[in-house]
Amino acid sequence: MILGIDSSAISAGCALMDSDGRIIAEQFLNTKHTHSQTLLPMVESMLKCAGVKVSDLDAAAVTVGPGSFTGLRIGVSTVKGMCYGAGKKCVGISSLEAIAYNFTGTDGTIVCCMDARCGQVYNAIFRSEGGIITRQCADRAIRLDELAQELSGMSGRIILAGDGAELAHKSTGEKYELAPYILRYQRGSGVCYAAQGKELIDPAALMPSYLRLPQAERERLAREGKPVTE
Repeated sequence: MILGIDSSAISAGCALMDSDGRIIAEQFLNTKHTHSQTLLPMVESMLKCAGVKVSDLDAAAVTVGPGSFTGLRIGVSTVKGMCYGAGKKCVGISSLEAIAYNFTGTDGTIVCCMDARCGQVYNAIFRSEGGIITRQCADRAIRLDELAQELSGMSGRIILAGDGAELAHKSTGEKYELAPYILRYQRGSGVCYAAQGKELIDPAALMPSYLRLPQAERERLAREGKPVTE
């Protein structure tokens, strides 16, 4: 049994997958409330409604990045604390991969985008075919115009998903399909599906993966005339 948690963007979600690979409970919020207020109560409420205790879990999975620096720390800290206390293993999942797993029933190229500001998106491209999700590139921060140029060389059905999907949709001249709202954002169920078959780790080894430095650190380096490494 796997608990899946996401708090990598404005939305937050959690889900519970049983040993047969079925999602038996899920909650999702897309409000402006901070995850520090909503995430743990949402997880506790879902587990209580499902009649499941943390001790019943085999593992917990959480999105570790890219995404909101604060949101990622809250999600990772929540899972670390739960797993430490219950003696459970955990697994870190790419936020972009969690989005892609919303499309296991859809054949096409899934272009996952999260708003990274400054004319960029966090992005990864996946292929969904016959219920199988295959990664086509590593997670990255990429300029919208560069992504548009890359997509122009692709053929077939192309679906834009994630909280940066609308930005990518506009930058590509609205040539590609915008994922429906219900599938657009990372969800706890996608985290659970992405976690299947991945190596479980000790909670001490679970760390966020930011892809780039926080904006404040980038600005400090710029003021000091030092190079900013993405």
